[in-house]
Order: sequence, then structure tokens, then C-alpha cells
Amino acid sequence: MTTPGTDIDGTTVSLDKEDRELLRLLQADATLPLGRLAEKIGLSKTAVWNRIQKLQTAGVILRQVVIVDPEKIGLPETFFVAIRTNHHTADWLKELKAIIEEMPAITEAHRMAGQIDYLLRVQVNSTRAFDAFYQDLVSRIDLFDVASHLSMEVLKRESALPV
Repeated sequence: MTTPGTDIDGTTVSLDKEDRELLRLLQADATLPLGRLAEKIGLSKTAVWNRIQKLQTAGVILRQVVIVDPEKIGLPETFFVAIRTNHHTADWLKELKAIIEEMPAITEAHRMAGQIDYLLRVQVNSTRAFDAFYQDLVSRIDLFDVASHLSMEVLKRESALPV
């Protein structure tokens, strides 16, 4: 059965059962050799390679990365920063995006619907480091309201999407 997805240009991409299984396997371990992937899916190595190329070209596979444990590299503190603004211009958003790109502690940034305009996930080594981050952020751009929330415990962290 083929089901639609959307590529980076907003056009529909058809994903069949084998594509979905390939995506599940790669999300779990992108280092699996082509032969092993082919064996698990029941296709030839060439067919699997062609599918991976098709999924990359269509923008379904954005990139392959290594997931690092933040605690083991000295960044155990996760803060969520909720931002409200009075500025809703393209220029202001462009400025915010540039600031987000310049600040490596920001690991995710979302434009939101509802009472919060933007939500940032920030990874730092301490509350003192977060305070320095916060002071830097609010000095760079005009914000109406900022609320910070410290994550006390990660209940689930998953990068794989349910395909």
C-alpha cells in the first residue's frame, strides 16, 4: 500500500511499505550496511540504495546524524523558553532567526500558535550558564514577555518519527 508524504517543495511523495520499513530501520540505526537493510526489507542492495537516494532527493531524508547524550558531554540542563512579542513583521522574524542561528545553546526553535509566539529548547551545563544565555538573548532583541522553564526529568526523548 502506498501512502502520501510531502517533499520539501510541498509536493506529494508516495511511500510504500518498503519505504516506510526502510525509514523505520534508518531512524533506529543509520549505520546499518546496505546488505543488512536489504535483508531485513527483502529487497536487493541496489533497490535499497535507489530507495535511499529517492528519499533523499525528495527531501524525506533530510540528513543522517549522531545523537549525543547531553549529560555525558556536560550539558545536563534543558530549559524551555517561551517568548511573546509585539513584533510580527518579516524583518523582526528575520532578526530572531539570525539570533537563533548564532546561539548554539538553542537546540530547537518553534513558531507557535496560541498564547506563546516562539518556544526555544536550550541545552546548557548549569543554571548559571542559562542565566548568561538568557541575559544575552534579551539584550539582542526586543521581546514583550519571556518565561523560562527548567526540565526536571526527561520522560521521553525520541528522534524517530512514527512512519
